[in-house]
Amino acid sequence: MSASNSRVHSFGQTEINWDKLDKTKFYVVGAGLFTGITVALYPVSVVKTRLQVASKETVEKSAFSVIRGILRTDGFPGLYRGFGTVITGAVPARIIFLTALETTKVMGYRMVEPLKLSEPTEAAIANGIAGMTASLFAQAVFVPIDVVSQKLMVQGYSGHAKYNGGLDVARKIIKSDGIRGFYRGFGLSVLTYSPSSAVWWATYGSSQRVMWRLLGHGTDLMEVAPSQWTIALVQATGGLIAGATASCITTPLDTIKTRLQVIGHDKRPSTRHVVKNLIAEDGWKGLYRGLGPRLFSMSAWGTSMILGYEYLKRLCSKDGLDVI
Repeated sequence: MSASNSRVHSFGQTEINWDKLDKTKFYVVGAGLFTGITVALYPVSVVKTRLQVASKETVEKSAFSVIRGILRTDGFPGLYRGFGTVITGAVPARIIFLTALETTKVMGYRMVEPLKLSEPTEAAIANGIAGMTASLFAQAVFVPIDVVSQKLMVQGYSGHAKYNGGLDVARKIIKSDGIRGFYRGFGLSVLTYSPSSAVWWATYGSSQRVMWRLLGHGTDLMEVAPSQWTIALVQATGGLIAGATASCITTPLDTIKTRLQVIGHDKRPSTRHVVKNLIAEDGWKGLYRGLGPRLFSMSAWGTSMILGYEYLKRLCSKDGLDVI
């Protein structure tokens, strides 16, 4: 029996391959599902972004003080600044990402199959390759949305300019920088999100298998299938571990990228200049500004996203698997 077939048999009750999905239903239902998750977690992104771009003189140095400041000046809607822009681009970006992820994952397993590696190692490599590739494709859509939304998130905060909505931001970017202005920080975005995505999916894929082993679900084809609630618990824990791991590794690059993207149109600082300023203001710990919200965001997003994603796959399975 080949490694890939063994993998399917071992985890046939917990994994649904791309060819077993009703694609139309997957995209339509998935768009609504991930929109809901984005609504729930968006305020965390606003807080994280403000912490990362705050100047040395800014009084608000913690997540709670930033939240209080937003509620005091803008009320609850302030926690959703830039949301309209994000949700407009999130759906196509998510479709691109998920399509690339699932198709590349299949190829990844075929690539590692001849190496005869352990199941967790196979999963880490195949999922890591898929996560990185999917992120590279999605960045073409996501970066311009990120640039506009982040300017809206920090407008009027710590000396940043104010705008009359996303279209106003877009007009000013085009006027000062042309189309390339929408891709400011693109290189760093790729360097941040692609490794982050690779680490996330590699950690998720391998940790799931380690947990199943610990729970006694090996390669015995006659074993009793785990309950849907057990599957959900293992997947949620895997998402939590993956989010925490990825955020700790990639926060410095995310902080630098965010600062580059929100700086005024009349300024053209280099990555080196941004790093130098961060270190001058807070020492090396300045590179980890917003780690708390980012750690929470990636862990909460990872757990919510993977539960939603795995639920979506069961819901859209052509085999009609039960859902919880």
